[in-house]
Amino acid sequence: MIHIANTPDDACQECAVALTNILKAKIEKSGIAYIAISGGSTPKLLFDIISTSHKEAVDWKRVHVFWVDERCVPPDNSESNYRMTEEHLLKNLPLNTKNIHRVRGEDDAEIEAVRYAAEILSVVPLRTGIPSFDVILLGMGDDGHTASIFPNAMHLIQSNKITSTASHPQSGQVRVTLTGPVINNAEHVMFLATGASKAPVLDIILHNKPEASLYPAAYIAPISGNLDWYVDSEAAKKYSVA
Repeated sequence: MIHIANTPDDACQECAVALTNILKAKIEKSGIAYIAISGGSTPKLLFDIISTSHKEAVDWKRVHVFWVDERCVPPDNSESNYRMTEEHLLKNLPLNTKNIHRVRGEDDAEIEAVRYAAEILSVVPLRTGIPSFDVILLGMGDDGHTASIFPNAMHLIQSNKITSTASHPQSGQVRVTLTGPVINNAEHVMFLATGASKAPVLDIILHNKPEASLYPAAYIAPISGNLDWYVDSEAAKKYSVA
């Protein structure tokens, strides 16, 4: 489902309501919820909204928080997804610290990918032998990448691993990322994409044009069928007039 809002703030407001409703319902049903979140400027806005307007909407002590991907930098580095989330979300919510499962970006990437996968397997329930998060929040880059699955690493869409290392195609920066099968095994997948720079690729993916096969984000299709895109009018300007 495509949710088109006027502004990035409006898109995040709508996403925040949907995300917290899913977590609340899951906790009411099972007593616990599992989410994997992404970094970036738009999630930063989303996290600010959740930590102010939706702080009381969820029993946060029952939520396990993981990361979709992480740059291999220390947790206090300005590029750390964990640091951004800590500053804009985690420190503002009554979370149980033992339920916060960060990627140790300061450690060797290959070793950490194995350790992080083992932690996920030890905590998150399995479906068909693969971890199944209740919600995975994704972004999309201008190049159509999602998580840290870049167009030059399409093999990660069908990887038999839970997590893997990946390198940014321009900077070469190493990252740890969830793989396609884990993302597609989530009960709910939410994309949050704003800004005019996303419009060309978003149009290709949402209209399933032939060239969509070049973009990792086009391969995100959860087996549950619960896939939602939250976008603003700038990101959707080509889609909305098609």
